[in-house]
Amino acid sequence: MNTRKIVISGLLGAVAIILGATPLGFIPVPTPAGSATIMHIPAIIGAIIEGPVVGAFIGLVFGLYSFIRGGAFFVDPVIAILPRLFIGIVAYLVFVPFRSRPFFGTVLAAIAGTLTNTIGVLSLAVLRGYLPNWEAAGAIALLHGVPEIIVAVVIVVLVTRVVNVTSKKPVLAKNSGNRK
Repeated sequence: MNTRKIVISGLLGAVAIILGATPLGFIPVPTPAGSATIMHIPAIIGAIIEGPVVGAFIGLVFGLYSFIRGGAFFVDPVIAILPRLFIGIVAYLVFVPFRSRPFFGTVLAAIAGTLTNTIGVLSLAVLRGYLPNWEAAGAIALLHGVPEIIVAVVIVVLVTRVVNVTSKKPVLAKNSGNRK
């Protein structure tokens, strides 16, 4: 990992923690969990800008913070951490085929990363007995997933565009993620 990747990982990991430690990271919704999250967004941005390892690291920070914070079914490390590791990896894998169409690729990566978080957490919550059935998980997914996707798309597109415009080396160029 080069210096840039380490710095981006640290900065976006810190953003994920700040989002979790303040009300900024949560969208109030009328479900048993009480709020949807935007804490996954730094992992998506990190993956698009610097690749899957950076995205996975930021997802790990998000997962560890969720576990430490606890609440609902996040007291289980499998549910709190495992799905979050894959947010950035999935977002990157979805983005890569669309590097030549960065806006479209970024939108799809934001959707895929958000769905990875929502589906991963809720599926494990059902499988590990924290939610009673798939219908409950589906209801939460709809109430949480839709606002999370909308907010993720807007924020990820805006942030990656700003980084792309202000960076000496464009991050959304055709060779994105392949810098040494």
